[in-house]
Amino acid sequence: MIDRSRSEYSIMNILTGFGGYFLNTLLGYICRIVFVQCLNADYLGINGLLTNILSMLSLAELGIGGAIGYALYKPIAEKDNEKIASLMGFYGKAYRIIGCVVALLGLFMIPFLKVIIISPPNISESIYTIYLLYLFNTASTYFFSYRSALISAAQKNYIVLGLNYIITIIQSVIQIPLLILTHNYMIYLVVQTVGTFINNFLISFIAKKMYPFITQKNAPALTKEERKKLFVNVKALTINKLSSTLVNNTDNIIITYLKGLISVGVVSNYTLLVNTLGALATQIFNGLTASVGNLNAIENKEKKYSFFKVLNLTNFWIYGWGTIGILFVCGDIVKLCFGNSYVLEFNIPLILAINFYMLGMQNAVWAYKNTMGLFKYGQYLLILTAVINLGLDFLLGYKWGMFGIYLASAISRLLTNTWYEPYAVFKYGLKINPIYYVKKYMEYIGILCITGGICYILCRMCHFTVLINVIIKILICSIVTNGMFYSCYHKTEEGKYLLNKAQKIMGRFKKRK
Repeated sequence: MIDRSRSEYSIMNILTGFGGYFLNTLLGYICRIVFVQCLNADYLGINGLLTNILSMLSLAELGIGGAIGYALYKPIAEKDNEKIASLMGFYGKAYRIIGCVVALLGLFMIPFLKVIIISPPNISESIYTIYLLYLFNTASTYFFSYRSALISAAQKNYIVLGLNYIITIIQSVIQIPLLILTHNYMIYLVVQTVGTFINNFLISFIAKKMYPFITQKNAPALTKEERKKLFVNVKALTINKLSSTLVNNTDNIIITYLKGLISVGVVSNYTLLVNTLGALATQIFNGLTASVGNLNAIENKEKKYSFFKVLNLTNFWIYGWGTIGILFVCGDIVKLCFGNSYVLEFNIPLILAINFYMLGMQNAVWAYKNTMGLFKYGQYLLILTAVINLGLDFLLGYKWGMFGIYLASAISRLLTNTWYEPYAVFKYGLKINPIYYVKKYMEYIGILCITGGICYILCRMCHFTVLINVIIKILICSIVTNGMFYSCYHKTEEGKYLLNKAQKIMGRFKKRK
């Protein structure tokens, strides 16, 4: 197998993510439009609600995945196959137990569905049958997909992504005609379940072929000291995951309780667009994480901080551009794809854009925090994030509805992890004064506000058909935003690095061809 540089692995991971994601997203939106045309809004609400509930059940993972991922970086860099086999053996046993726990917790949740869904949904299928299919999807993943962590940690996440996109694209191609012909949600869901199972099985098979030593029965068990260190990280990640899940995955549950399933279905068209942009941006950071882990395992402080600045600028550029797009194009896209009855007031895309930016701007920080093993810092503060969020959800939700619920998420983040996690990375990881991060963060916000003001003035001049408005506004937000960001940062150290690195990497790939 060819050994490549960190940069080459990063580029391959990113390009695979973008290429597959583009086609996957296109088919996904066609599937969504067909879904809306063939099924009523209650089905959209069920889809959003059950996804949130089962995301809550994933708490059973307890942060083991993150801790093992961090533990794998060093033995992979040192080619210590025995240690890798030991870690994967531990990981496999843990995940089989977790899969059983998720299944049991999921079954335990069935009687509580009546409490959350007060008004019976307007559907022909049993809500319990639908829920059990979702539960099977979630629980079965733990028995196979854990081996994908090794592939990703070895900087080959493009293999995991490529397979995932191939399966998802085939799945969408099957689902679209079946929905049109049958208008049957259960058939749609069964295809999705089969696709997920096949993807998990194949990635496990590929991992065993690439790293046959991970299946050896005589791999030495982890030492007591290693297990102790691992459990310290797991404990910290458990608390992190608990709080982030309570902040990020409870909105639809509370909207259902306060406003009903139809409201979840309507707002889900907006959150679908936001999540699509977020997932697109995540392709970059997923592609870089293993390389950042390798860098933090072997490089000095100066190189670590230098690359953090590059990653942080990349972060701002992508999420700043996405934030502007959500603000000024989101409503028109919903109107074009799903109809005027699904369009909400401007305050909804506004608060979604704020949450998108706040959450997205943490990516560079999280990449360093996770790959430096700084899991314990801020673990208890994040519980406060969850408590504040849940309290404000009901308080502001009763007062302002959906806007209040999403505002609660923004306030809880602002008061806690938005400032503390960068502080922890700079103070305990990079060992640099955190004020440098704060200054840059405020600089980014200032530039984003100026850019947003220019786009707002120009977009208000668009009074054409919906399709023409979407095209013109996308062009405005793209040209103005990228032009502004380029003019501000192309002469900076990190800006020059990004441009030069891209040219060098493309040059290397051309030579190999």
